[in-house]
Amino acid sequence: MPVTPELRAKILRYRLVELWRTGTIAAQLGVHHGTVERILRQDGLPRIGVVRASNIDSYLPFIVETLKKFPTLRASRLYAMVKERGYHGGPDHFRHLISHHRPRPLPEAYLRLVTLIGEQGQIDWGHFGYQQIGKAKRPLMAFVAVLSWSRRIFLRFSLDARMESFLRGHVQAFEAWGGVPRVLLYDNLKSAVLERQGDAIRFSPTLLAFAAHYHFEPHPVAVARGNEKGRVERAIRYIRDNFFAARTFTDLDDLNAQADAWVNGPADERLCPQDKTMTVGQAFVQEQPRLLALPANPYPVEERVVVKVGKTPYVRFDLNDYSVPHTQVRKALTVLADTKTVRILDAQTLVASHARSYDKAQQIETESHIKDLVERKAQAHAQRGMGRLSQAVPASVELLVQAGARGENLGSITQALLRLMDRYGATEVQTAVLTALARKVPHPNAVRLALETQREERQAPAPVGVQLSDKIRARDTVIHAHPLASYDQLSSPAPSGESAHANPVATPTTATTSEKTSTASKSKATEPQSTTQRSDKDESKE
Repeated sequence: MPVTPELRAKILRYRLVELWRTGTIAAQLGVHHGTVERILRQDGLPRIGVVRASNIDSYLPFIVETLKKFPTLRASRLYAMVKERGYHGGPDHFRHLISHHRPRPLPEAYLRLVTLIGEQGQIDWGHFGYQQIGKAKRPLMAFVAVLSWSRRIFLRFSLDARMESFLRGHVQAFEAWGGVPRVLLYDNLKSAVLERQGDAIRFSPTLLAFAAHYHFEPHPVAVARGNEKGRVERAIRYIRDNFFAARTFTDLDDLNAQADAWVNGPADERLCPQDKTMTVGQAFVQEQPRLLALPANPYPVEERVVVKVGKTPYVRFDLNDYSVPHTQVRKALTVLADTKTVRILDAQTLVASHARSYDKAQQIETESHIKDLVERKAQAHAQRGMGRLSQAVPASVELLVQAGARGENLGSITQALLRLMDRYGATEVQTAVLTALARKVPHPNAVRLALETQREERQAPAPVGVQLSDKIRARDTVIHAHPLASYDQLSSPAPSGESAHANPVATPTTATTSEKTSTASKSKATEPQSTTQRSDKDESKE
C-alpha cells in the first residue's frame, strides 16, 4: 500500500493525539506495522512499546564504530565480520537491523553553473542498443555534443566508439556549428583520459594533438560529478525520449539523415533554457560568431591499422577479409579506413581500395586480384571454385564432407555443382543440395534429380546449356613439350659391322638405288629401333 500524505497524517495524529500503539494503528488502517514504525521514526518519534533484547545488541558498538570509519561498507561484508566475532543471527535479519544504524549523509547542494556565450561545449557518448548487420551484432552509439550557452545539439550515430569515431564526431560537429568552443568538457572517457589520480590527469596524446589542431582546451569533469556536464546528460535523455523512441530506419545513413532533420527542426524550435524569450536556434545564431574559427584543413580521422598478409591475398580488418594483389603476400601493409572506404597501402603506395563492410566473416574482393592469381596458379582455380561454391551454396560444404568420407572425387563433384549452379541458380541448387542431404545421397546426380523435380513442380522450361564444338574445345587442350633427346638417335654413329649407308640421315638425293635397298633390308633387321624412331616422329607431329 503506498504511503500517501493522507495516510501519513492519520498515523501521526493517532499516535500523538489518540496515543494509539503501533499495532492498533496498523490494524485500524490496514497497513503493516513496519510501515507505521518507519513513518513515526522519520518524524523523529521514539519507538513505541517494549524493545526486546536482540542478538545484535552486544555487537552494536563494534558495528557503529565500523560504520563511522566506512559509511559505505556493504551489509554482507559487515555480517561476515560480526559472524567471525560470534554472531549467530541470519543475514536477512542482520541486513534489516543494519539499515537502522547506518549513518545517513546529508544531501549535497549544487550551484547552478553559468557559462559565457561561445565559451564551452560538452561531449559524451550515448548507447542506443545494438544493430544486427548480417552475421555481426554491432553496438549503436550516439556521439552527442552540446553548446552550453545556446543548447545547440549535434547528433551523429556510429557502429563503434573507437577513438577515430570519437574524433570524427568532433570534426563533424565543428563543421555543423561553423566554429569551435574554447573549452570542451568530457566525462572520464577512455578516449579522453588515460589515467587519473585525484587532480593529476594524463590525457590521451591523440586527443591532445587533436585539441592543438583546433585550439580548444579539453577539460574533464570531476569523478562522480555528472552535474558538471548536465547539459549533455539531459540532451542524451532528450534524444532518447523525443527522437529515438519508436523510430524506424533502414540503415545507419538513414538514421543520421533523420537525426540531422530533427536537430535542425524540433530540437532547434524548443525554448532556450538560458533565455526563455528565444528558441535554441535563435540563441545559436547569436553564439555562432563567438566561436573560434575553423582551421584551413580538417584533422585526419581515418582509422589506421598495420596488418600482416598471410599466404592468401587477403588482409583481416574489422571482422572481414579484404583482397590485395597476390604480389603483396607475406608483407606488412597499412589499412586506412573511414565509414565508407577501406584503403590498403604498401608504404605510400595504394595497392587496394574496397567499400567497407560492417558484416562479419565476409570476403570483399576485387575481381582483378583473384583473376591474376588464377592465371598464375592452376591450382588456385580449383580452390576458387570451392570458395565460390561455399559462398553461394552453403549446404555444399556438408555435401562435400560426406562425399569425401565415401571416397568420392571432390574436384569433379565441385565442378558438377558449379555447372548446375550456373544453369539453375544458387538458390535452387541450395534447396536441391538440402534435399539430397536429407535423402543421405551426397552426389551431384541426386542434386540434379532434385533440381529437375523442383523445375517440374514449377512447370518451368528446362535450362539450355551452351554446347561448344570440338574445334572450340581443342583450343583449350594442354600441349606438353616433347623431350628433344629422342631425336639424338637420328644423328648417332652406326653400330659396328653395319655399313655407313645404313645411316638414316644420309641425303636422299645422293643415295643410289643399291644403297636404298641395303638401307631397307637393314631397317628390317633393326625393327625395334625404327619403331622407336617412328613413334618419336609421330609424337612430335602431335
